[in-house]
Amino acid sequence: MPIDPLLRASAHEFSPYKPGTSVAQARERYGLEHFVKLSQNENPLGTSPRAVAAVAAISGYSDYFEDDHLALRERLANLRGLTSDYVILGHGSNELLSIAFSAFVDPGEDVVMAKPTFALYRKDADIAGAHAIEVPLRDGVHDLPAMLAAVTPRTKLVFVCDPNNPTGTRVQREDFARFAEALPSHVLLVVDQAYIEFADAQSTDASALMKWHARTLSLRTASKIYGLASIRFGYGYAPPEIITWMNRVRVPYNVARPAAAAVNAALDDEDFIRRSIENNERGKAFLYAEFERLGLHAYPTAANFVALEVPCEAGVAYEGLLSKGVIVRSGDGLNMPRRIRVTIGKPQENQAFIAALEPLLAQWRSRVGAAH
Repeated sequence: MPIDPLLRASAHEFSPYKPGTSVAQARERYGLEHFVKLSQNENPLGTSPRAVAAVAAISGYSDYFEDDHLALRERLANLRGLTSDYVILGHGSNELLSIAFSAFVDPGEDVVMAKPTFALYRKDADIAGAHAIEVPLRDGVHDLPAMLAAVTPRTKLVFVCDPNNPTGTRVQREDFARFAEALPSHVLLVVDQAYIEFADAQSTDASALMKWHARTLSLRTASKIYGLASIRFGYGYAPPEIITWMNRVRVPYNVARPAAAAVNAALDDEDFIRRSIENNERGKAFLYAEFERLGLHAYPTAANFVALEVPCEAGVAYEGLLSKGVIVRSGDGLNMPRRIRVTIGKPQENQAFIAALEPLLAQWRSRVGAAH
């Protein structure tokens, strides 16, 4: 019997999320023993040692751990000068995106976002039966005036990914404040700051935007700076009335005890955070100098990855690098044709990427020349 009559109508409209290629998949495909993985924006230094030790110290998992994690929410609130009722926790920040849709968006209402940006905004909109209004980036950056112009009385959520995934760019602080202040009160501004710890001092702390637009939800994650991607922990800052309604639709016990313990310890690991940022800054300086030498354009990044333009189709570049033992992310699936997204790795990984890229560039450019 066909499954179609059982499906929600919106389920027909989207495809499943496609993660980047794993090392195991690459080995199976090409038979190479060693691969450099620069495809999923993970922390190349691994995981905060304090977080690893905290998880190892847990003696058992048989009980349902506390649901509200008050002490951890208080710690996260104190980082922003807030109180615990301004904080919500999630099984990754992706869950908090889903919760926002469940709490605030009815089928047929509008949500505004950039294009390209993080793919789950559009997917969650499709699942909710909402209309996704996608506003093209301008020079790789959110076009805030155009996004503001796209807001109507039917708009419930406006998404700004800052720094933006997949381009790595950030919004200027003054522009962000003007945009937030201009948004109507019926709109929830959702600012996804998964990569904010890698941004420069002039970037925007989205929790501060509540001064200009009270209905602001600022999302963060432990996946990147703390190296806890497989733990799945995200958190959000918003006024208590927003948090209250999100908690009403949140699944109970959504944050596991190991995740809470790991994050609580990682917050104290200033050495790991410092080394992660320093490694990113060194890698960024090296890569941009190499891109200039090689005549390549990359958007200025405020994150731990770069969106690099290549002289061929993105899929061709991805496959060519994969065959050389370097895993990157093709822009074809990220709405970035002729670009690849490359995580900033450790020095030897960045060097391996350039060593694989340079001879391939000559091949790709010769093909373009022959085509003309």
